[in-house]
Amino acid sequence: MSQTITVFTTMKNEGPYMLEWVAYHRSLGVDHFVIFTNDCEDGTDEIAGRLQALGVATHVDNAVGEGGNPQHQMLRRARRQKWVKRADWLLCLDVDEFWNIRCADNSFGGLIEAVEQKAGQQVDAISFAWRLFGSSGNVNFEDRPVTQAFSLGDKEFPYHSGRAYGLKTLFRNNGKFTRFGPHRPKGFDEEGAQQIAWSDAGGNLYPASDVGWRAWRNFDHSFGRIHHYSVRSLEGFLIKRDRGRTNHIKVDQGQSYWQDMNANKISDSSITPLAERAAPMLAEFKADAELSRLHAQACDWHRAKISEIKTRPDWVEFRSWLADNLV
Repeated sequence: MSQTITVFTTMKNEGPYMLEWVAYHRSLGVDHFVIFTNDCEDGTDEIAGRLQALGVATHVDNAVGEGGNPQHQMLRRARRQKWVKRADWLLCLDVDEFWNIRCADNSFGGLIEAVEQKAGQQVDAISFAWRLFGSSGNVNFEDRPVTQAFSLGDKEFPYHSGRAYGLKTLFRNNGKFTRFGPHRPKGFDEEGAQQIAWSDAGGNLYPASDVGWRAWRNFDHSFGRIHHYSVRSLEGFLIKRDRGRTNHIKVDQGQSYWQDMNANKISDSSITPLAERAAPMLAEFKADAELSRLHAQACDWHRAKISEIKTRPDWVEFRSWLADNLV
């Protein structure tokens, strides 16, 4: 029986990356995207609006006050959204995260079936761990799919850094979770936790009360990883640092973040077949005149912003440091 999946997310100035990300996850079986945006200058909000007009997404204005936390606000507001309320499965995901499902037919439906067959029962939550992908030596911002441009990443194990094994969780919308977190659902007490079947990415159950935001000891990655393109190119990272974080808003995305997330240890092209499967859908999006215009406009804005950042005297030292630590 078909089970509907809704992804909810928050974005700011992510225009060049949106269409690939949406096309990719639609090809895996996601039915709808609820996209919250705040303070966008590159047209991310307009792209989300056009996707809404096409029936692919719901766009929500997520304006926040001074010092507000966009992601936390989105997590509270998402529960009231129509497509969230009626979905069978839910997933909080960022635009730089791609689920690389390595089992069955490489779809979310196939994953759920494989996990439940291995677990021997119906499950309520399936967590995948990040696999960080670094700059791959790319300096320039380019209008290329990230799944093509960045092929150097972390080893399967051990993890690159303490930040490198964060989780994201696909979970049933069955009333067992009353709060959403960026990495996993929450809102259950000790008694409720005993009624939750929580699986790793290999069909192995783990106590829900012990699940945190990172992969636990002996976490099984057999059925896949989340390819996390958290830094992208040197120039792309300048935009990310300038934009600021959606969660820890007062924490600078500077040298320590780059060192923790820029993993270029081995070549991994395992996501290529899934990206190729999504390519016709991406082409279909770009064939839409309005989406094509908005995508090009976003890329132009990013090029202009990069040029402006390069004129800032107080960023010269940081840019030089990035160049010295590219891979």
